[in-house]
Amino acid sequence: MAPQGMNQLEQRIFSIQKEADFERVALDVYRYQVEHCAVYREYVQQLNWKEPKSSSEIPFLPISFFKSHRIIAGGKEEEVVFKSSGTGGERSQHFVYNAQLYKSAFRSIYAQFIGEIEEQVVLALLPNYLDQGDSSLVYMVDDLIKLSNNASSQFLLNDLSDVEVHYKKALSEGKKVVIFGVAYSLLDLCELNPKLSEATIIETGGMKGRRKELTKQELHTLLKEGLNCQNISSEYGMTELLSQAYSNENGIFETCPWMKISIRETNDPFNYIANGKTGGVNIIDLANLYSCSFIATQDLGRISDAGFEIMGRFDHSDVRGCNLLVE
Repeated sequence: MAPQGMNQLEQRIFSIQKEADFERVALDVYRYQVEHCAVYREYVQQLNWKEPKSSSEIPFLPISFFKSHRIIAGGKEEEVVFKSSGTGGERSQHFVYNAQLYKSAFRSIYAQFIGEIEEQVVLALLPNYLDQGDSSLVYMVDDLIKLSNNASSQFLLNDLSDVEVHYKKALSEGKKVVIFGVAYSLLDLCELNPKLSEATIIETGGMKGRRKELTKQELHTLLKEGLNCQNISSEYGMTELLSQAYSNENGIFETCPWMKISIRETNDPFNYIANGKTGGVNIIDLANLYSCSFIATQDLGRISDAGFEIMGRFDHSDVRGCNLLVE
């Protein structure tokens, strides 16, 4: 059910339940953004794109545009600006007109995939995001920490041994424990060999230049052994999105009703490929109503019957990812 205080199109986005609902709303969001978002409108015009009749016919804006352009609906002023970590150089910027829209999205998605926040203690190992500032992930986790209304919920920066201390305390209070962590920080935690078998551990990706990059499978194998747990969850989100996907096991991500993934050919960005094959990840995030909901990322992935997997990134993605979509 859509939260109170939203306009009609916002309400329809958060009320999507079926594929037919998604298709209708996606086309209306497309028309809104072509009319009101100058950057997206110009991109569509440059392509000489015909009017889409389904979401599969909507063109996707290269994600690199978030580094070079101010993407926001005309007449809107941003309430908050989120910036990427900048590990690849220049930082992407997402100009968010309505922060409450972001909160409504991530709170609903979190409850759907991770559980009710009031029953949890949330611990966060996200030092690089805190150092850089303006992180959408920190904004989200900070809000979840506050909503948990528990003094043990907090960002942990210096002494990683505190993780197990807070974990044991939370369990003694009958709380579930959720640990958000960037990959390299969770690997640092593994060196202490804590016993975290009852925690939900959510890795948020990225070595951020601190350690050698690993495949998701390699990383999760090390984390399960080092943290003494049976399973590692993942969160898939980015600065340019207001919605997230979660994987609760096997690295298979699932999306909320207003988010959809498709896979494009790596050498022909306007052609989709069959399930099970690897290609570029395109994302529809209808919560991005006031920026751009149709984004061609620089991630490589594939779709399965259960959801989607992230396989890696394009080589030299800052350059090639953009070139692919303008050739």
